Amino acid sequence: MARVMARGTVVRVARAPRRIPAALRSMFAMAPNGWWKKPPFLPLPDREYWHFRLETANGGDGTTPPNPDEVVDVIDWSRRMRRRAR
Repeated sequence: MARVMARGTVVRVARAPRRIPAALRSMFAMAPNGWWKKPPFLPLPDREYWHFRLETANGGDGTTPPNPDEVVDVIDWSRRMRRRAR
């Protein structure tokens, strides 16, 4: 999964600290149950699920890294929707 996660995405999120909570919520939402029981002990999505998400989002064979700009747009959209729901 590390190969399909663009470093640019992490950098873009880290530059705007207000995005970090929404990014973490998304990361934990995609993590499988019991993620803390297996190495690498991080809340990373299952490989097959991640591949499916990339394939349906980007098309192709599911190995294309997510576009950092699109990821940031989704994080910002998620933050706005969460605020509206309150």
